[in-house]
Amino acid sequence: MGQHWKKIWIGSAGNMVEWFDWFVYASFATYFAGAFFPAGNDTAKLMNTAGIFAVGFFMRPVGGWLLGRVGDRRGRKAALTLTVTLMSASAVLIAAAPTYAVAGYGGVAVLLVARLLQGLSVGGEYAASATYLTEASAPGRRGFASSFQYVSMTAGQLLGLGLLIVLQHTLDSAQLHSWGWRIPFAVGALGAAVIFYLRRNMLETEVYAEAGQTSGEDRGTLRALWRHKREALLVIALTMGGTVAYYTYTTYLTKYLSNTAGLSKQTATLVSFFALLVFACLQPLAGALSDRIGRRPLLITFAVGSTFLTVPIMTLLRHAGSFWPALGLSLLALVVVTGYTSINACVKAELFPTGVRSLGVALPYAIANALFGGTAEYVALWFKNSGTESGFSWYVAGCAAVSLIVYLTMRETRDIDLTSPAGRAAEQPADPARVPTS
Repeated sequence: MGQHWKKIWIGSAGNMVEWFDWFVYASFATYFAGAFFPAGNDTAKLMNTAGIFAVGFFMRPVGGWLLGRVGDRRGRKAALTLTVTLMSASAVLIAAAPTYAVAGYGGVAVLLVARLLQGLSVGGEYAASATYLTEASAPGRRGFASSFQYVSMTAGQLLGLGLLIVLQHTLDSAQLHSWGWRIPFAVGALGAAVIFYLRRNMLETEVYAEAGQTSGEDRGTLRALWRHKREALLVIALTMGGTVAYYTYTTYLTKYLSNTAGLSKQTATLVSFFALLVFACLQPLAGALSDRIGRRPLLITFAVGSTFLTVPIMTLLRHAGSFWPALGLSLLALVVVTGYTSINACVKAELFPTGVRSLGVALPYAIANALFGGTAEYVALWFKNSGTESGFSWYVAGCAAVSLIVYLTMRETRDIDLTSPAGRAAEQPADPARVPTS
């Protein structure tokens, strides 16, 4: 048990720093948007920075392919070490990027390169982390252990929001807009250096080490993944609704509360912080529940809730007016999203055999995020700029409805044996709803 927890701790800590660097871009965008673009409409400047945010997502499939291949051929440890190296480099670039007043659009170019590097890094980090946490856990605790991926992701965002709150209370608005926004990226680069050291000394998973003795030469290749194309398409479809909802209520929420609901930036940040704190605590509880009742019931609950509650929640949030109503509605939304976030990592990892597991999770997940998660904020701002902001709520609900169909028809993955080349279920009493088909 001690070794399991050591692996989970190191994998989660690295994931936390990765996602801190990834999310502080969105959290601090309202402060640095004006630094890289000429004076103009505030929403337009936010759209520009959101567009660069989305570009990072379009590099995630490339990162998913490259680093997924590394994870399957060289090991989960090698992939995790490489991802944090790329993330550290990107954080340094953003921290040192010149503003529009100094270099014109040269600063935008530096920002773009940094986001491309972050896209490469995160494209591999999600799969490497999901695979590592799933394989490192005890067989009957995979849901619980893999839930720490979103605990660490949310912890990274909480650290970013916490730092933002501290800076909001120690620096004035002019200082934050001028240079204070660089601080979190410098902190992220330092944190990544620490995690690099930890990951260099981390233990490989036993599942991968054992499979490495027998895996074929095509492990981690697109040819090997093609043999599991049905599972790859399933990852894209089941991710669609979850990633849109997740980024709506995390990355975009602060902007929505300040830019639409009329809350101050400080109040909007506090709402996001406390909502995410509760959200992080819910992940292990839901993951443990999935180990008892299966993955599909939680996924279905999320999809039903997101399909039918998104429009009412977003409408009420628009008129929340103060801290407590905004917090209550945000918590309701994130409780619904927990049905997806707490277990999606292990569900995807459980679909593939060891020799193609990292690539099988990385590439299709990254594609789904590039198409839906990474563009969620930009789509939301586009709807707002066009005067039809409520259309975005229907878009989120529609994506969830598509995933609901997938959840209702997919196989249960809880009892799959990760060491089996064919991905068979472990020996359990017959239960048609739980035993996966071949």
